[in-house]
Amino acid sequence: MRARTLPVALVLFASAVLAGCTTLDAVSSWLGNRVAFTAPQLQRNLDNSFPREFDKLGGLVSATLSHPRLSIPAGDSRLRLDFDIKVNALGARDVSSGHFALASGLRYNPATQGLHLQDPELLSIDMPNTGTLLKGGTRELLNAVLVEYAREEPVYRLDSDLLRKLPPGKRIASTDIENGLVVVHLDR
Repeated sequence: MRARTLPVALVLFASAVLAGCTTLDAVSSWLGNRVAFTAPQLQRNLDNSFPREFDKLGGLVSATLSHPRLSIPAGDSRLRLDFDIKVNALGARDVSSGHFALASGLRYNPATQGLHLQDPELLSIDMPNTGTLLKGGTRELLNAVLVEYAREEPVYRLDSDLLRKLPPGKRIASTDIENGLVVVHLDR
């Protein structure tokens, strides 16, 4: 009987240690008044949030964004997001498709407990086989979509467990991109 309880006890002990390490990691991050996230952590969240469709002009025009690709260029204080896009118009499916890239900072929004785009800037739009008029219209459509996305949807949602471990009296003060990491700072 005793020989069987030893392996069970070891498994239970190992599970408790691992759970404690996860909690300790979150607490130790906040003890330094900051917590950092990597590009792959943000990418996993984006992968679960797309494709997304955005209707504009009362549904006359829509844009479907898919396949987000997030990177943090070395030495940059903004992240880069690349998307595939498909533009549709009422009565005409697949008006145009291509991809675009943007650069943006991040801000924390307590209402969504998430990191949202801050001042996104279009870097490039590649929409083959479209005329200049459509390209201008596509740029306006993309800007409208980005404003809506930045306001309503987080790029990354902070884990509720992590937020519960905030030190007493502390709140999130700022979000920066430093040395290839997204860093959330607490007020001092």
